[in-house]
Amino acid sequence: MAASRTLSSLRLPPLPTVGELLKLYRLRAKKQLSQNFLLDLKLTDKIVRRAGDMKNAHVCEVGPGPGGLTRSILNAGATDLLVVEKDSRFIPGLKMLSEAAPGRVRIVHGDILTYRVDRGFPASISKPWEEEPPNLHIIGNLPFSVSTPLIIKWLEDIANKTGPFSYGRTQLTLTFQKEVAERLTASTGSRQRSRLSIMSQYLCTVHSCFTIPGRAFIPKPEVDVGVVHFTPLVTPQIQQPFKLVEKVVRNAFQFRKKYCHKGLEKLFPESRCVELTEEMMETADVDPLLRPTQLTIPNFRAIANAYAQLCTREPDLLGYDYRDALRLKHLNRESSSQTQALMDVSEGRESHL
Repeated sequence: MAASRTLSSLRLPPLPTVGELLKLYRLRAKKQLSQNFLLDLKLTDKIVRRAGDMKNAHVCEVGPGPGGLTRSILNAGATDLLVVEKDSRFIPGLKMLSEAAPGRVRIVHGDILTYRVDRGFPASISKPWEEEPPNLHIIGNLPFSVSTPLIIKWLEDIANKTGPFSYGRTQLTLTFQKEVAERLTASTGSRQRSRLSIMSQYLCTVHSCFTIPGRAFIPKPEVDVGVVHFTPLVTPQIQQPFKLVEKVVRNAFQFRKKYCHKGLEKLFPESRCVELTEEMMETADVDPLLRPTQLTIPNFRAIANAYAQLCTREPDLLGYDYRDALRLKHLNRESSSQTQALMDVSEGRESHL
């Protein structure tokens, strides 16, 4: 009963609705920022419930916009809410929420891609990596344009135990375009299996919470939205540096409909790609005729380990990027064409003379 009274005392006083705030401050979604506002507080409450117990929690909300999700986080009992908002138009409305919840809301006008979350909360909330996650949550209704680069950035932070994960195994509850949400949670062999599937699942337990229909947003996006929850694993399923794993996975998936060895050959210089790929796949004991979507995380672990062995033996391999080689080849071809053209012009002048 006492806990119930404590939670009720944290609930916000009566405020203008989110829709009324949009009208009050004449706010409209910016298409170039891929903004879509979620005004239904029942849905924002549902997102927060899926994030976990917010009572006395520390929370970082990404892109609060007009503050619908912000209200649900505060009403659920969070006592320290840090909101990071890039669009200055939303700051006055967020300040109104801050005044309605004295001492509980901190507003950062900045870009979450560059903001140092590791400096945003007291060190005292940290938990050892092997223990339960800290009482810190990251929640956000992400603009589509930032969702994929942001989750890749945070996955790298998880691998390195930096950023929000310097406090321990901080949990994430985020929205994504439905197709991206399906990729993040896709199982081996499924049509949506992708680079994102492997990169997220080798580092986290990834759970699809529910889907929000596009019509619930203003303006209505052309797609539905998926809510996804991430809990970092105590031990990653692949014990190699993030950049190495990402390189292997990215190359494997670049030819989705071909045998996996076709993409993996791009890890190596053209003159030796067949030889080194055969050695790598043999060491990994993985069938090179599997499609990328058929590769399991243990398969990728074996391939990454075999690739790391080759890079230890031949350090130049790690820095090799076939895209750089392609660009160089293209530049050389252009240079040769220009040289030939100049020679042709010169020869034409000489014959004319």
